[in-house]
Amino acid sequence: MPYPEALVHPMREELTRLGVDELRDADTVDAVFEAAEDETMLLVVNSVCGCAAANARPAVALARQAPVQPNRYVTVFAGQDLDATTRAREYLAGIPPSSPFLALFKNGDPVYVIERRHIEGRSANAIAADLVQAFSKYCGTEEEGGVEPERPEVAQMAATRNGLPPTFRSIM
Repeated sequence: MPYPEALVHPMREELTRLGVDELRDADTVDAVFEAAEDETMLLVVNSVCGCAAANARPAVALARQAPVQPNRYVTVFAGQDLDATTRAREYLAGIPPSSPFLALFKNGDPVYVIERRHIEGRSANAIAADLVQAFSKYCGTEEEGGVEPERPEVAQMAATRNGLPPTFRSIM
C-alpha cells in the first residue's frame, strides 16, 4: 500500500522545485527513458527514509549548482508511485533495489550509481561531491567509463572507521 500523499508531498516538492521531472507512472518512465537514449540523465529514487533521503535530496540540490550537468533530472517515489518505481528499476538490471538511490545514465545505460548504503551516514556535501565527480566524468565532452556501473569507493569505506564512510561524523 502506498504512503499517504500528504506525507510525501513535501518530499516530492523538495526535488520538483529544483526542476527535477517527476515520473508517476510506468508509461511516463518508458517515454522519458526512450527520449534520453542519446543523453545523460540522473534518476533519483526518492524516499521517505529520514536517515538517508534527508541527505540525498539536498545533495541533488547542491549538485545542480555544478558547471557540468546531465541533460535531464527525473525522479520516482519509492513507496508511493509503485508502478513507476518498478519500471525505473527495470532499467537498472543487475543492481539491487534500494531507496533512496541515485543513478546517472548515459545513452540509456547506468554508468554511476549511489545506493542507499553509499548515502547513509554521509553528509549532503559528500554525496553531492560524488555526483559532481560523476557529472564531470560522464556528462562532459570526454568519453570515459567502463561497461559496469561505477559506485562510490566501497573498499575505502570498509578500510576506515569500522566500515563507515570516511565522511561519517559520530555524534558521540
